[in-house]
Amino acid sequence: MSKPKLWTKDFLIVSLSNFFLYFTFYLLIATITVYATNNFNASPSVAGLVSGIFVIGTLIARLFAGKYIEQLGRKNLLYFGLIFVLITTLLYFIANSLTFLLIIRFINGAALGIASTATGTIVSSIIPNERRGEGTGYYALSTTLAAAFGPFLGMFISEHIGFNMNFTVCSVLLALSLVAAFFLKVPKIEISKEQLQQMKNFSLRNFFEAKAIPISIMSILVGLGYSSVLAFLTSFAQQIHLVDIASFFFIIYAIAILVSRPFTGRWFDTKGENIVMYPSFIALALGLFVLSQASAGYFIIIAGIFIGLGYGTFISSAQAIAIKVSPRHRMGLATSTFYMFMDAGIGIGPFILGCLVPSVGYRGVYEYMGVLLLICVFLYYILHGRKASNGNQGEAVVNK
Repeated sequence: MSKPKLWTKDFLIVSLSNFFLYFTFYLLIATITVYATNNFNASPSVAGLVSGIFVIGTLIARLFAGKYIEQLGRKNLLYFGLIFVLITTLLYFIANSLTFLLIIRFINGAALGIASTATGTIVSSIIPNERRGEGTGYYALSTTLAAAFGPFLGMFISEHIGFNMNFTVCSVLLALSLVAAFFLKVPKIEISKEQLQQMKNFSLRNFFEAKAIPISIMSILVGLGYSSVLAFLTSFAQQIHLVDIASFFFIIYAIAILVSRPFTGRWFDTKGENIVMYPSFIALALGLFVLSQASAGYFIIIAGIFIGLGYGTFISSAQAIAIKVSPRHRMGLATSTFYMFMDAGIGIGPFILGCLVPSVGYRGVYEYMGVLLLICVFLYYILHGRKASNGNQGEAVVNK
């Protein structure tokens, strides 16, 4: 029996649109702390807040986007989100104070939260159930590649051209994302009148998908650990005089994921999620420990490999789990629930860890986050791993 087709026009379009969205996110989050420090004399903790408040805005927007996406229409919400994120990105050009920059970061994050919730929900309805892990893994490559090339280009532009060019690049890519969305066909999901009425009620269950919460708890902790890399790698590299090699960190990170993704997605579908989830926590922890000891360029390269394998595998697999265990008509809520928790970790991480930097230094922060990721191995077992399915045989009981 042949597998259902995965690489359709619509799958490629929504992945491309998502890539441009997250490219701008990662380009700015990896460089905005240095921008805030150099242009507005921000302290490490405040610079971390400038980075993280974007994700707080994203988190809050996802809370409502997940609830209303089925009522407003998935494609309508995507259009609104893309227009909103483009307009708020253009506001960076007129930022003239730290306070104004914080406001722009917050509303820009809210806009991205709306648009990315729409893309994540749409792709969930496009991917066949039989290829859930594989399809989600390949879709997640749009975010992975953005996480690699966004910071790389942002750091290069900041160093050699000037920071305002970053805003120009982001604006152009977001405009392209909006254009691509017009060619997207979104499958209709049958929702009964009773289900729709239940989703309209103003209750807690209509803002979160309960079945997605266990794996989402893991995402907040992993997001916290990864935020230490996003927010402070550039500053750490400047401190240890390895800026040039650090700019290649995310390229190495992406290569590690590209090499592993064809295998991890299939293993998820055929052998079950645990076969890829446990190694992802260990790999990410090892990468953070290696980064904490960096004294030469090869440390950063090795760290990039392990962090790429760990974080890249976790994100795609955990998102697939959130969708897999949730009812089909609540895919939007499952998607927003998962990303809200992860956004919370990435959002509060730079501020919390920025407060730790003066006392333990960047090395200490990476060591603590490595320990946190090892603890995640045991927490995952308690929350999901002990009752996880062993591959496609579990599909019959989900997405009903």
